Amino acid sequence: MALDLFVSRWTAVVVYALRDGPKRPSLLQAEIGEISHKVLTDTLRRLERVGLIRRHRYAEAPPRVEYELTEPGVDLLEPICALGRWAFRHADTVVAASLRDDEFE
Repeated sequence: MALDLFVSRWTAVVVYALRDGPKRPSLLQAEIGEISHKVLTDTLRRLERVGLIRRHRYAEAPPRVEYELTEPGVDLLEPICALGRWAFRHADTVVAASLRDDEFE
């Protein structure tokens, strides 16, 4: 179940983007950059459904919504950051191996 969350490459990106506190979807999309509105919305809904983020709706005009990490979401930051550090340290090795593999196909 837990690993099913990471089928989408955007799960870790969205959780990491929420590390500093509540954010509106428009700010998340601007910070992340290359995520479409639909993919961001689907990702936020999935993360809310499994309890990693909380959605706050404010009774204002126009309506305002913010998302923030729950305690389990905050706990997920440590392994996400560890994976990011690993990827940064080993990116050259992984890319070189991938290029070698492509040569033999």
